[in-house]
Amino acid sequence: MDTANILPVIQAVFKGADALDWHTVEQSFAPEVVYDYTSMAGGQPLTLTPSAITGMWKQFLPGFDKTAHRISDFIFTREGDTVVVHFSGHATHTIGTATWIVEGNYETRLSHHHDKWQLIFFKFNLQRQEGDLQLPAQAQQRAGAK
Repeated sequence: MDTANILPVIQAVFKGADALDWHTVEQSFAPEVVYDYTSMAGGQPLTLTPSAITGMWKQFLPGFDKTAHRISDFIFTREGDTVVVHFSGHATHTIGTATWIVEGNYETRLSHHHDKWQLIFFKFNLQRQEGDLQLPAQAQQRAGAK
């Protein structure tokens, strides 16, 4: 299995998000992605373009002073032409001295598009959150003011 080329694609999403480098994030996603954050936000999974995903993140992540996403415990499984990758995630979001921490696990699927691996399925399963639970709303307000 091509884990040496798959893992950097996943890592780029989180490094790019922390750096607000939307181009890097978008390059990791296929032209259409099943995006499922229903465990945090409710609703139904959505099929989105990479720019639609970063468009949502732009309304939120720039409002924090800093974010730090850590991902670990990768499990790779080949399913036909796709690779399924499960992993754990821990994200720390700060504004001033206030902190909001989110932990959960991810289920992702990647396929080979145009000579590179790209995410076609991106699901987050919330396990817990702690800290200042008002920080996400503050970040959204701050991001909208920028």
